[in-house]
Amino acid sequence: MARGGINKAVVERARKALLSKGAYPSIDAVRVELGNTGSKTTIARYLKELDAQAPAETSSRARMGEELKALVEGLLDRLTEEGAAVVAQAQADFDRQREAAEARLEALESELKSARHQCESQHAALTEQSARLQTTHSSWQSELTRNAGLSQQCQDLERRVQDKDLQIQSLEEKHVHARAALEHYREAIKEQREQDQRRHEAQLQQIQLEQRKLQETLVIKQDESTRLNRDNERLLGEMRQQARALADQQDQAQRLASELRTAQMYTAKADGAREQLQEQLAAVKAESKSLAKAVALAHEQLTQANQRVAVLNEDNDSLRAQVQLNIATAPPIET
Repeated sequence: MARGGINKAVVERARKALLSKGAYPSIDAVRVELGNTGSKTTIARYLKELDAQAPAETSSRARMGEELKALVEGLLDRLTEEGAAVVAQAQADFDRQREAAEARLEALESELKSARHQCESQHAALTEQSARLQTTHSSWQSELTRNAGLSQQCQDLERRVQDKDLQIQSLEEKHVHARAALEHYREAIKEQREQDQRRHEAQLQQIQLEQRKLQETLVIKQDESTRLNRDNERLLGEMRQQARALADQQDQAQRLASELRTAQMYTAKADGAREQLQEQLAAVKAESKSLAKAVALAHEQLTQANQRVAVLNEDNDSLRAQVQLNIATAPPIET
């Protein structure tokens, strides 16, 4: 007996439903169509009875099912072959694209490493350049101090020259008085002291000649002092220009440092940024070389000025000694 309400009519309806759907009415399919109820043995028995009642229909449908199955299998094989070809072609394309992408990724990683290395090198170069600029600035401050001392020495030298002028004027007045006294003395005892008078005149002429030489020497020294003052003023102007150039250099170094940080953040654009930084770094190096040459020239000019001041001091010392010697060796004026 069938259990759970399963009978032949129910199985027949499930069988017809499956056939109408184009599905084969197997035992499991019928049981599923019945809602997974009923015994498989009972379903198999009812199906056997129904197949026995309509063998021709079953045979025709079986043949039709076999033809459809063969057709479907052929289509399936064809679709499988075409799908395999498409998949193989897609796999080949994918492999090529993946290889190209990997090669490009390796190239990009190499470029990125190179760009980072160059950025680090440029950052180190900028750090070194900043240190050199700081050293140059310190040297410039020292030169300013030395230049101020040189200016003070020039002022002292001018005062000493003025003192020399006063001493020469005093000597001229003394010579005038001495000459007047000598003339008076010569008129009084002309016959007795002619020899002394000639000797005195010769000495006076020699002193006057030496005096003129000393005056000419002082004029030359004053011209040299004036020229040194102009050189000092020009050096001060050049130092100010160099200070402005140093300030511009520091500003440019700061801008370059900012651009380097921007280049590190945008490594994808490292090629363009690298070229720009190289150009700017070349300009900075050129400006640094020019500035170094200017500082060296200023050092050389300042050294020459110091040497001139030293020579001028020696000349003034020798001039003072000569004047003192002339005063000491001058014969006494007899009254």
